[in-house]
Amino acid sequence: MEYQVKDGNLILHIPGFSLVDSLDCGQCFRFEQLPDGRVCGMAGNHFLSAFQQGDQITFEHMEKQEFESFWKDYLDLDTDYPAIQKVICQDKTIAAACEYAGGIHILRQDSWEALCSFILSQNNNIPRIKGIISRLCENFGEKTEYGYAFPTLQQLSQCNLEDLSVLRAGFRAKYLLDAIQKINSGEVDLERVRTADFPQAKEELLKICGVGTKVADCALLFGFYRLESFPIDVWMKRVMEHFYPDGFPEYAKPYGGIAQQYLFHYIRTCPDQIPDEIRKKQKNAG
Repeated sequence: MEYQVKDGNLILHIPGFSLVDSLDCGQCFRFEQLPDGRVCGMAGNHFLSAFQQGDQITFEHMEKQEFESFWKDYLDLDTDYPAIQKVICQDKTIAAACEYAGGIHILRQDSWEALCSFILSQNNNIPRIKGIISRLCENFGEKTEYGYAFPTLQQLSQCNLEDLSVLRAGFRAKYLLDAIQKINSGEVDLERVRTADFPQAKEELLKICGVGTKVADCALLFGFYRLESFPIDVWMKRVMEHFYPDGFPEYAKPYGGIAQQYLFHYIRTCPDQIPDEIRKKQKNAG
């Protein structure tokens, strides 16, 4: 990875990586792309302002040490994505999705932040999810120079439903409260989720009220870097029905989460490539 420092900015050449696609494909909800092309937002208590031109990414007002200690890992820049793509792109549909969205990396997010985010995301649209999470940070997170950090488990531990009403999260608030209580009591062990076999890790998260298969799979993929996790929402259900009626390719399953992100982003944002059957279902759904 090539580094260059200019005017206090850190400039890197990262072939094959898309900053915007990685931060705006439904993995996280605290980043925005501004009209001038910059991407700004926070992960935990770390602030990012960056823009990309081709393979060159400029991280504004960032020291190399901060990049090395946090953002390099968060953006999963040490993983050999071309090698993974070589495996999963034996399938022509994944290959087409990879051609379109192969710059996406699976973010290595904080487990607690990702779990909270996906508990609050269910049956919701992205603008509302972002609003709820923004209110969560503003009301319970630590204020920093650039914004509000994501609140820690400890900072939320004394909350009750009345406290969480400020989020305007509806029924999701009680699910968040249940997660806080069960993790604090030890009934749900996040370290076990990180290290256990996949089925056991998933069962651990399913102990939380309101956490179903989709939320658990999202938390496992985006918060625990369990690449075999394969979240299925309405979009991916249509993909599976149309392209994989006999099941997903076995050789792709160890990296199913990466393939899922390519397929998910492709089918949602590349309308010219959406099969008529899927387009009709989307139109009928509203």
